[in-house]
Amino acid sequence: MKKGILLLSLIMFFFKTSASANYEKKFYDFSIESITGETINFKDYKNKIILVVNTASYCGFTKQYDELQELWDLYKEKGLIVLGVPSNSFNQEKNNNADIKEFCEVNFNINFPLTTITEVKGKNAHEVFKWAKENHGKSAIPKWNFHKILINKEGKIEDTFASITKPTSKKLIKIIEDIL
Repeated sequence: MKKGILLLSLIMFFFKTSASANYEKKFYDFSIESITGETINFKDYKNKIILVVNTASYCGFTKQYDELQELWDLYKEKGLIVLGVPSNSFNQEKNNNADIKEFCEVNFNINFPLTTITEVKGKNAHEVFKWAKENHGKSAIPKWNFHKILINKEGKIEDTFASITKPTSKKLIKIIEDIL
């Protein structure tokens, strides 16, 4: 019986290992354009936790901006970066960066980093989203706006969260606190 459990454990370990990502590149090997046109070099985020969230102004989940700002305020001094990635991949975003920036500041008092309008799925997705899919599988592909990808201090994907997961959910906060 013990041999059977040991064998099963070894098989499970090897299957888990073989399904793990190779990570030829890490999150820190990429960059993206900010909403105001500067380059956000992810190397500047080394040894930090990054919550990447594709956002949209006209989505039913847009009210999550409040909780994203709350997360940023609570944990930025401890090493969390909240990165909003406005995207029109689901046809629910404004047409230009200036309007998005104003919308976020006026309606939600957002001061965490935002990127330029960015594709997050398909062949035109930004390279960091292609990297996420390649290294973490289908769960890293945004199915809708406000999909969340949590990057750990090693620059690897720690976990992903569907749009319905609130930024201040117990589940997400526990993982953030565990890896900070």
